[in-house]
Amino acid sequence: MASGGDRLVTRTRLLHKLRAARDHTVVLLTAPAGYGKSTLLGQWRSDDDRPFAGLAVEHRHNDPVLLVSSLVAALERIEPVDPALHTALDSVRPDLDQIVIPRLVDAIRSRDRPFVLALDDVHLLRGEAATVLAALAEAIPAGSGLALASREEPALPLGRLRARRLLAELRAADLAMTTDEAAELVRLAGTELSDDAVAVLTRRTEGWPAGLYLSTLSLRASADAERDAELFAGDDRLVTDYVRDELLARMAAGDRGFMIRTAVLDELEGAACDALIDGTGSGARLRRLSRSNLLLVPLDGRDQRFRCHALLRETLLAELRRRGADEEAGLHRRAARVLAADDIERAIGHAIAAGDPLLAGELIWPITSDYASRGREATLRMWTEALGPRSIAGSPELCLTAATLAMSGGDGAGVEHWTGFILDPRSEPIEGSLTALARILRAAAAARGPLRDSREELVAAARKLEETSPWTSLCRLIEGSTLWLSGQTRLAVERLEDGARRGARETPSVEALCRSQLALIDLDEGDVTAAGDQIDRVLADHRLYGLHQAPAHALVFAATALVRAVQGRSDEASRELRMAASLLDRLRDFNQWYETETRIVLARASLLLDDAAGCRRLLADAEGGLEAVADAAVLQAWVERSRLEAEAGAAGERWPLTPAELRLLHRLPTHLSFREIADELYVSLNTVKTQTGSIYRKLGVSSRTEAVACARTAGLLGEGPGGAAAGPGSPGRGDAGAPGARQDGRR
Repeated sequence: MASGGDRLVTRTRLLHKLRAARDHTVVLLTAPAGYGKSTLLGQWRSDDDRPFAGLAVEHRHNDPVLLVSSLVAALERIEPVDPALHTALDSVRPDLDQIVIPRLVDAIRSRDRPFVLALDDVHLLRGEAATVLAALAEAIPAGSGLALASREEPALPLGRLRARRLLAELRAADLAMTTDEAAELVRLAGTELSDDAVAVLTRRTEGWPAGLYLSTLSLRASADAERDAELFAGDDRLVTDYVRDELLARMAAGDRGFMIRTAVLDELEGAACDALIDGTGSGARLRRLSRSNLLLVPLDGRDQRFRCHALLRETLLAELRRRGADEEAGLHRRAARVLAADDIERAIGHAIAAGDPLLAGELIWPITSDYASRGREATLRMWTEALGPRSIAGSPELCLTAATLAMSGGDGAGVEHWTGFILDPRSEPIEGSLTALARILRAAAAARGPLRDSREELVAAARKLEETSPWTSLCRLIEGSTLWLSGQTRLAVERLEDGARRGARETPSVEALCRSQLALIDLDEGDVTAAGDQIDRVLADHRLYGLHQAPAHALVFAATALVRAVQGRSDEASRELRMAASLLDRLRDFNQWYETETRIVLARASLLLDDAAGCRRLLADAEGGLEAVADAAVLQAWVERSRLEAEAGAAGERWPLTPAELRLLHRLPTHLSFREIADELYVSLNTVKTQTGSIYRKLGVSSRTEAVACARTAGLLGEGPGGAAAGPGSPGRGDAGAPGARQDGRR
């Protein structure tokens, strides 16, 4: 701090250094608390002709999505940000690495005016949030600046920045006050000291601005300021003692009690303080106290919002703890309820600080679906980790939140574990809708055995939800999927389309899964165009950036791979197949029919991409799950058809024929023309002609009749006019008897 009452010591020396550092794109202020970093940033803003965008970093900014959103809001106070960045942030699960950070970098580099982006307290940033900070440091264009104030070196490539002469640094030794600056501070505070006493005080405090300021408050009332200056020391304990003994002790008892009780709030505002202490007049009291050297810092220009200097707040909280843990917890509990309507995240922080898992669960659970659907799992995870497993187990709502996080992470065992605290028959009965939601989460992420059993339990649980519940879309997804896989296509389509509509409003990730299932239905009905439309809608407007971070979305990529393969878009299909396989590998004890369906869909896509060996491997992996889900008629049919074609592919390896060529070979014994074969296989006429020529060359023949005869002799085709069941494994119109074939006249 570099304050003297209502006025500030102008750090001319430091401002000169900052002006000289204008050619550097990153300026780092690193020093412990109380060195005036925030004050210097404010003075720099007034001294520099460039516009400043500022952000006071808090612990909650360790959610990288929130951090980027806050940075964008700060930058937009200067000039608009590219709407594409907002689109990426508003997506289902913002993809930081591939989309959000690159767009943030582009938005910064393309700004019209030079600017300074100032971040205070960046030492609070960890993990992915620190990655955002590192990207910022590399992105600032020449002429602009990134100003970072931190109590420790942030996680940045400082060596590289220094080597490229892009970094200017001010550390504690630079920020420490000189004797002249200390003398100005003493004068502004209204304390009379000789030059020698100021020099002694500066030496005693090692130029620490906060220590100097606090000492002036004490010495101003001293009978012998010169002598007492000799006795002052600047270590944390003594300064805390000074705050308590010389500042708080001099306050009126009512003011002191007010400050101690409201210290649980990191921001002080009249109405919130009134509600917290169940009193009136807090706004006027705050304005009066802010003018009395009480280290109250205004946060706006209207004297409505304030914060305590960190040293004062720490001392106040220490005083509160001396009164007993119950009073502190009670104040945090009341603060949580006061803030719940206007600032839910701060309210949850107070509930956690109160050590009240029931209250925390009451506040967290209603926003869990929204946060989990929109890439805010990091915040949910921070809250649950802060509470700990024992506290979570004591709150049904927190158990559901933990189960939701486990589901998003593809951890079926975790879902079973946390819902077990609610569904355990030995525990006390829990309110109906919470029990219903626990059953729904299990059905979605940890189902075992026949589809019918899972569906009946889910439908019974869903009846206990309100029609407008955000979890209804998930229910429609699971019900529709299990109906479809058991061959009840018409009902399945109704449920999945309803789930997609609801998901578009509430849970877009569920919409993606519903449309992926609808695309698979379209393929089995022979409507490749409709299937492609569904996948295009899934991917439209970049709404699914970041889905690759969630293992539970493996089927989205598997279905996309199959549709793209059928469309002949092999490169896209291969990319989506790799993504689906990667997500599938990260599922742990997940929903049995979901894992099995995903593997079989990937096997079908592998065949279309001429990977018969990969198809056979995926089918083998699916066998165990298929046995457990005995009533999944569609999956059984897919496996049988895919296995036949994969085996045919193995026989063709001697020639070798690709799976695509084998599919065509199986149609050569029919009376279909090449154009009709092309329509049935959903490829172009030119592709059929090219593949036919390749077959002739590999078999050493020159006509369709010779090719059929040679293939039968080689065992590549069965006996009879139709060969080996024209086109096993193809999802086209030739498979009219397949389960799920157009039963409802849809479209």
